[in-house]
Formats: sequence, C-alpha cells, structure tokens
Amino acid sequence: MATKGKPSRPETKKPRACAAGVCDPARTQGLKAPAPEGDHTLVSLKGPGVFVAAEASKQGGASGLTFVILDIDGRNVVNLSYAAAQNLALTQQNPFGIVLLGSAEIKTFTIGWPSPLRFERELKLSVTVNEGGVVQILANVIHGK
Repeated sequence: MATKGKPSRPETKKPRACAAGVCDPARTQGLKAPAPEGDHTLVSLKGPGVFVAAEASKQGGASGLTFVILDIDGRNVVNLSYAAAQNLALTQQNPFGIVLLGSAEIKTFTIGWPSPLRFERELKLSVTVNEGGVVQILANVIHGK
C-alpha cells in the first residue's frame, strides 16, 4: 500500500556566488606627491577581501631605486625596485605576475596573477623611495570581497 508523503517545500535559494570569488569589485587609489626619500603607504585595506591587481606609477627619479612592496596579512608578497624589474626583464606579460611598463618619464609597476589572492586581516601597498627627484607615485589596487 502506497503512502502519501508530505508535499516538499521549495528549496530556498542560496546567495549567488560571484565568479572566481570576487564580489563587489572596487578600486582604491593612493597618491604621494612629491615622494621624498623614505617609506610611504599608498593603499591600506582591512580584510577580509580579495586582491585582484595593483599598479604603482612613478614619475621622476633617475636611478629606479624605489621599491614597490605588497604585504598581505603581514606576509611579504612583492618587494622589488623599478630598476630590478627592468634588469630582470620583467617588461612583458609573464607568469610571475609582475610587469614594468613605461617611458623615460613615467614607469608603471603592475602586479596581478590569474587567481585572486584572499586576505583576512590587511592588504598594504607601499613604496620605499631611495632616490631623489620622484615627483609623484600614484597607485591603484583592484580588490573585492
């Protein structure tokens, strides 16, 4: 003998998952003008979040001894000077995730990997300027949740 069960309730919909785990994309910008010798934090984000990409454009400074530093949750991910990126031939797309582009006046240091990097506490993009004549450094970080 067949028994009649209770009618099933429709399933509740779960929140939509964002592609590649990046929800609410945003751009945060930092500027230091002029940029005297020393350490400068350009972008500091509180977590949790997802790092997608960053760039730091430097105008001025002849030696390239300005270092771009990316720290995620207190761990150093990138710490490289403009001169080192050029000397290591990181001047075109590569799997390392760092590319240096530019002209004689402006150098742009880009950071990004195929997979976003998650941060729980803090993401910090900073520079250490070890050269004179840096007119400005403009940075952008693309991030999400």
